[in-house]
Amino acid sequence: MSVVLLLLLSESSFWRSQRALSEMGVVLGARVNVRNLVQAMVDAEAAQRGYLLTGRHDYREPYEQALKDVTAAFGWLDRYYTGDAVSRQRLAAMHKLTDTRLSQMALTMRLHDEGKLQNSNEILLSGIGKEQMEGLRVIGAELLNTETGRVASIQNDIYRTLLISRIGVAVLGVVGLFGLFMYLRQSAALEAQQRERQLLVQSQRDQLGLEVAQRTAELTELAQHLQTAREDERHRLARNLHDELGSLLTSAKLDAARIKSRLGTTAPDSLELLNHLVGTLNGSIALGRRIIEDLRPSALGNLGLVASLEILTREFADHSGLQVHCDLQSVPLRPEAELMVYRLVQEAITNITKYAAAQQVWVSLGQRDGQVQVSVRDDGVGFDTRAKPPSAYGLVGMRFRVEAEGGNLNLRSSPGAGTLVQATLPASPPA
Repeated sequence: MSVVLLLLLSESSFWRSQRALSEMGVVLGARVNVRNLVQAMVDAEAAQRGYLLTGRHDYREPYEQALKDVTAAFGWLDRYYTGDAVSRQRLAAMHKLTDTRLSQMALTMRLHDEGKLQNSNEILLSGIGKEQMEGLRVIGAELLNTETGRVASIQNDIYRTLLISRIGVAVLGVVGLFGLFMYLRQSAALEAQQRERQLLVQSQRDQLGLEVAQRTAELTELAQHLQTAREDERHRLARNLHDELGSLLTSAKLDAARIKSRLGTTAPDSLELLNHLVGTLNGSIALGRRIIEDLRPSALGNLGLVASLEILTREFADHSGLQVHCDLQSVPLRPEAELMVYRLVQEAITNITKYAAAQQVWVSLGQRDGQVQVSVRDDGVGFDTRAKPPSAYGLVGMRFRVEAEGGNLNLRSSPGAGTLVQATLPASPPA
């Protein structure tokens, strides 16, 4: 708004000043023509006197030029003073005086040309025409004073316009500066509010990050606790099955053997039934052993991680018919970490059986740069890791198990290119 007002004030001052300067140009033109008129009459009188005194015709040219200048000056002044009654009366008086004086000059020059030198000299020396010239000067001075007043009035108008423009520019400048100050103040306030909001958002974000990290740690700890509780429950269940169910089945098998020895060949039908019972007991004992091994692999505690993985992969190869390639090396891990590695490989080959449609599987275990690495790779159909599979809880469980032991899990797969499950753990010698 201030800029618009400043432009309007500037344009208004410009046009007013331009009109004033145009008027001043016209007024100055009037002053020049009044002076030219008086000067032309003086020049005509001087040329007339020179011609009368000397008789030389070269004085006729300035005289004729002076007459032309007088005519031109009167023509311009007649047009200029059309609307000014007072100045027009003065100009009419100048017309009368000029005509009278020019007539006198023409008379003396005509007498001179007719050879009446004495008459012309008498008129010249008599001082006739002095009153007309004096009247011309007086009227010319009055006209000049009038135009001087007009010039002063125009100058005052220009000064007033410039003063108004100056005051307006100053006021608008002050208003603009005040507006700029308020804008900067408001901008500073907005920036301060934005900084406060950013600090608040950052504080809330940091707090949320801390809460997320705390909850993640709690979830990881909970997952580790649940996993430990699950393994402990499996261990307890496996021990109970081994101790109680195993002893019961073994005792029943021994009783069946004693009954069989006492019957001998006296009851063939009973012997056949007894043999079937013994076979059933043997199958139950074998089933119990498999269940116990699934719950808690006894080879892991007795033979170590490498032997347990060899048994697991061999049984997997026999059961699935796939080619399994093993590269297993002894690594320093705590018993909990060894169990986690065993479960990781077990879960991976279970997923291969369910989803991969693979032909070959590669299982590796080794140590590199102070880190233990275990990987299971297949040449199956693979999947897009960016799309969440329908049942991703097995992979999530793997990740939580690995992270609970201080490691990290890497999963690489793509459609048609197989899948690689790789875990990296810190080496930790068994306690």
